[in-house]
Amino acid sequence: MSNQTKQIKEFLPPILTRKMTGLFYGWSGNYQTWEMAKKHSSGYDSELILNKVKTAALNVKNGNAVYERDSVNFAKIEYSFPLLSCLLWIACQNDENLNLIDFGGSLGSSYFQNKLFLDSLKKINWNIVEQSHFVKCGQENFQNQQLKFYKSIDSCLKEQQANTILFSSVLQYIEHPYLLIDDVFKYKFKYIIIDRTPFIEKEDTITVQKVHPKIYQASYPCWFFNENKLINKFTEHYHLITDFKSLDSANIKSVFKGFIFMLKEHV
Repeated sequence: MSNQTKQIKEFLPPILTRKMTGLFYGWSGNYQTWEMAKKHSSGYDSELILNKVKTAALNVKNGNAVYERDSVNFAKIEYSFPLLSCLLWIACQNDENLNLIDFGGSLGSSYFQNKLFLDSLKKINWNIVEQSHFVKCGQENFQNQQLKFYKSIDSCLKEQQANTILFSSVLQYIEHPYLLIDDVFKYKFKYIIIDRTPFIEKEDTITVQKVHPKIYQASYPCWFFNENKLINKFTEHYHLITDFKSLDSANIKSVFKGFIFMLKEHV
């Protein structure tokens, strides 16, 4: 079993971070280990969260809402145009084809968010790698010719020729993010996109994130990364094309950013 297969079982569901912090929720603490942070967390009800995400995503599919993010419906799509630019830039270099793995992509939030623009491409293969219960729900309710769901990168690549992998609001919820990155390097994806990831000026820090009760009752560990350390992790194999600011914010001094990397042999 690969590191990424093991770690996907530990996924913590993404939560709405932008403008959702306050005195009794948000991020707090500075823990020496992930285990210590877990002891100060309440955890979460995975089935409850899946059902909330499913309901919100079905509202979008059935035309009762225009956008879903982190189990919340919105009346207007809030685009991440830097991310969309990255996706279209990649497609332009590949004869207007986009074939990617959205690692931890829930039930297709980013796919549906950007579908209006991506539909202008010749071909889209948006493949989500998620926890098994999300995969089952996705296959039963949302899968179509463009959108597919898989339990691992390996199982996806047996059917798809994805040259891109996307991590959007994912790495900070993985206990061993650098091991996951090492494992992903083995696949030699031409492009790696990171988005909605928090950074601080000091060393990597483990905090506890308490979810706003309007979303669901939960708290769990969360990393804030040192930007230089994370970028340096990629430099042996990948060239940094550009970085950009993400939409999210936190109640501690930090910035949420994204990056697009390109495998050096293709630069």
